[in-house]
Amino acid sequence: MNTCFIGIDTSNYTTSLAACDGEGRVFANIRFPLPVAAGERGLRQSDAVFAHVKNLPLAMQQLSDAIRGRQILAVGVSESPRRCAGSYMPCFLSGVAAAQSFAAPIGAPIYRFAHQEGHIMAALYSAGKTDLANREFLAFHVSGGTTEVLRVAPAETGFSVSVIGGSLDLHAGQAIDRIGVMMGLKFPCGKEIEKLAATYTGKIPSARVSVKGTECHLSGLENLAAKLWKESNDAAFVSAFVLEFLAKTLEKMTEGADEGSPFLPVVYAGGVMSNAFLQARLGKRKEAYFAAPEFSADNAAGIALLCRKACMKDGLI
Repeated sequence: MNTCFIGIDTSNYTTSLAACDGEGRVFANIRFPLPVAAGERGLRQSDAVFAHVKNLPLAMQQLSDAIRGRQILAVGVSESPRRCAGSYMPCFLSGVAAAQSFAAPIGAPIYRFAHQEGHIMAALYSAGKTDLANREFLAFHVSGGTTEVLRVAPAETGFSVSVIGGSLDLHAGQAIDRIGVMMGLKFPCGKEIEKLAATYTGKIPSARVSVKGTECHLSGLENLAAKLWKESNDAAFVSAFVLEFLAKTLEKMTEGADEGSPFLPVVYAGGVMSNAFLQARLGKRKEAYFAAPEFSADNAAGIALLCRKACMKDGLI
């Protein structure tokens, strides 16, 4: 049977829709970044909701074209940032409304997940390690809104996720964007920071990172980068310093996670982890897995895959 499963995710950065087939292959991964005015470092929730309302009809049309001729078995949607009490952002209501409107006329069941679960599943899929979804593993969720170290285990629906560490102040993506905007780069600044850093061939000054076990502080990175920018006015130099600082921080946090949970595979998810420099440094660890950029940044592919997984558990396929 020519079936499919739909994923919908409306984060504070991207409107995204995805579809996977009955074999678990993602064949549609539609993403519309939310517009951010020049010089700004993010969006208010009201602006994000409005942007999703504008984007969803266009994204839905592209999805409709991609799934034409297929039977939709279920719809999955991100309803919150994380699967825990009090985790809420209004932007996800846009996706929930779209999912209900999409599913009701065709009588398809709706499965609700957390945005973080979608990131983890998308990374597993991109890395070719979906088998890890059936066992315990470690995950880093590193993005503009999150820098967390997680212990992940299979659950009846989605994942059982325990936070075992993370940043105690700025998130990694926040630091990158604040420093990038300071240097006149366009938000979000990750890709430009990566490109600039790749052009730098000089010496990168050593900096002491603030890591204790699996917890870190990143506010010092912003202050150090601001000082280097004022002194050098060299965007490539500052970009290289930023990535070196983050690589060293994540390496030490990984070591801390390994001490508490030895021999577990680790999956690095989230938009920041699409960075090739960070992947090269962290990839030296045995059983370290990363996603391609289209499955690292906010996307609905993981939600579609989790939707399929839930349907299998419920005996619908």
